[in-house]
Amino acid sequence: MLEIRIDRKRYPDRGGRPHLALSGLRLDVARGEFVCVVGPSGCGKSTLLNIVGGLDRDMDGRVTMNGAFPEDVGFMFQEPRLMPWMSVLDNVLLVARAGDAARQRERAIALLRAMELGDVLDAYPTRLSGGMMRRVALARAFINEPALLLMDEPFVSLDSPTANRLREMLVEQWQRCGASVLFVTHDLREALALGDRVCFLSAAPGRVVLDLPVELARPRDAAAPAVDGLYQALLARHPELLGGLASAESGCDRKAAVASGAQAAGSGASGSDAGGQAQGRAAQ
Repeated sequence: MLEIRIDRKRYPDRGGRPHLALSGLRLDVARGEFVCVVGPSGCGKSTLLNIVGGLDRDMDGRVTMNGAFPEDVGFMFQEPRLMPWMSVLDNVLLVARAGDAARQRERAIALLRAMELGDVLDAYPTRLSGGMMRRVALARAFINEPALLLMDEPFVSLDSPTANRLREMLVEQWQRCGASVLFVTHDLREALALGDRVCFLSAAPGRVVLDLPVELARPRDAAAPAVDGLYQALLARHPELLGGLASAESGCDRKAAVASGAQAAGSGASGSDAGGQAQGRAAQ
């Protein structure tokens, strides 16, 4: 279990004044769970990932996974961050754990073939398209089969067919290795298509204002009627949610909001039926 408790996270703004980025943020991720984080620009989503990944430990609070700070972590950023002087295969092997080199090479090749990159193993990143570079970065994130995978808008700026194929590849590898995933995105449909849960952050200082279980059957597509139905129902219930505000209907607290979100998601049905259930239940 990943447990995140951030009481306060401050850093200097561009003028050098203290900026409170996160405050009172509580978030748990179960083993093997896929949790998406959505929130308005500047709410601290990337800061949250940097803290969990150990890139920034200057905060008041604690982050633990099974009782200790998470060490077995994979990271995929907004940009592929490939080394231009290294081949596709060597970029994946760059972060591989020390050990049996032949076995690691075999595993890297298998991952790249699963990413449909088997014919460019020896190519350099400058010869690849943007989508291909993201696939290399995705293979690299899974090379060590991490217990925790952190993803910071990894498919941003890609065209829809390319992003959809990458999401399919991500889910295939996640289901195969059983990692816990914390996935930051600004795209609510993407979050609903990928996540077991979607956590919505407030505007800065960021905190969780709604924790939504997504009970639609897999596989899912961001453009599927079920996902669109849940999207429409959710924003009808919480029209300012993407701005960082969850509606307090009839004085409900956060737990009640979570429950209403679960009802909106339906009971695990798939396809257009699930979308209809989500929309209908949100309207009640």
